Amino acid sequence: MPLYDYRCESGHQYEVREPFGSPAEQPCQKCGKPARRVLHARPIMFKGSGWYSTDSRGSSRVRSSPTASDDSSDAAAASDGNGKAPSKASAKKSEKRREVSETLSKTSEPAAE
Repeated sequence: MPLYDYRCESGHQYEVREPFGSPAEQPCQKCGKPARRVLHARPIMFKGSGWYSTDSRGSSRVRSSPTASDDSSDAAAASDGNGKAPSKASAKKSEKRREVSETLSKTSEPAAE
């Protein structure tokens, strides 16, 4: 059963645990005058991704161009297919994947005897 706050015309305030179907107005427990149920705004907490304006922005906001030292194959590999440059996080992930795959390919080569 929920706990409701009540306030009477004289200003007395009190809490009562009542079922959902109880009336919103009842006599005050202290003075007997009519008391009405007080409604309060409850706090809301939004957890998880997607609730902030910065979460919904795509990589189209990040504009980076390949430097002069990069060759054209790296620039083509860095594109996501739409001509847009990837975000810094996805670029780091791609670099890490490339390093792991190179390491695995070196260790899986047969040993020359």
